[in-house]
Amino acid sequence: MSTAATQRGIVVGVDGSPNSLIAVDWAAYEAALRKVPLSVVNVLNPWSAPTLRGVPMPMPPSYTRLEQEERSKLLGDTVKAARQIGPIDISSELVIGPPTQTLVELSRDAEMLVVGRHGRGAMARVLLGSVSSALVHHAHCPIAVIPESDSSIPHPSKAPVLLGIDGTPASESATAIAFNEASWRGVELVVLHAWSDTTLFGLRTPDWSSLEADARELLAERLAGWQERFPDVIVHRVLVNDRPAQQLLEQSRSAELVVVGSHGRGGFTGMLLGSVSTAVVHQAQTPVIIARRP
Repeated sequence: MSTAATQRGIVVGVDGSPNSLIAVDWAAYEAALRKVPLSVVNVLNPWSAPTLRGVPMPMPPSYTRLEQEERSKLLGDTVKAARQIGPIDISSELVIGPPTQTLVELSRDAEMLVVGRHGRGAMARVLLGSVSSALVHHAHCPIAVIPESDSSIPHPSKAPVLLGIDGTPASESATAIAFNEASWRGVELVVLHAWSDTTLFGLRTPDWSSLEADARELLAERLAGWQERFPDVIVHRVLVNDRPAQQLLEQSRSAELVVVGSHGRGGFTGMLLGSVSTAVVHQAQTPVIIARRP
């Protein structure tokens, strides 16, 4: 059952690229798991690419009309394919406007925003440039990033959900998503807490090994309430002294989904805005959900 009532349910951006079509399949499967509607959206930017002088020019009306016709057909074909995933309520929408602002506004009424890691045209920058940066900072719901290699939905081996956590209240949103996902999918949950005892300048920080017992106790306290709420989810706790990004990427190879929070401290500081999130989102070969804080 869904954890939040939203008007649009799952919103997925599609541009016709192979990666975006994989993202649509994933989004449809996710909507079926949550029992919420799926909204397939294509954004048509009324402005052309910048000229050599760097000034964007409006598209001619005739070009815009042709684009609308082609994209309407794309949406129709995409919805038809998505219906093969399961019995879900699917709608489609062609929106004319700037991609960044449009997707951010749509996220207000969404339970989750889903995008492919690579695309083409305006949507190609969703996770590679200014559009992705805006979504990360301003989206009003969790964001799922689907890699181009995620072609088996659901995962054939019933692989676990992987949660990156730092044990602070800021991880609560990610923890809620991860437990729900593991329960819906009927898989185990791996909770990873990692830190590095070496700074960026090669200097060693205090001996973290002496604090391992405290870290385990804190992690157990943060998970206790969730395990009581989800007795069907088997939880494996992994506590390691290593670089968080490297550990998440390594663990993600045997997971069907990675969930990370938007803020944190210690090893996971900047999970959404810093190097850890960048590495995971751009390199993981499995879907990644970034939990936006309410």
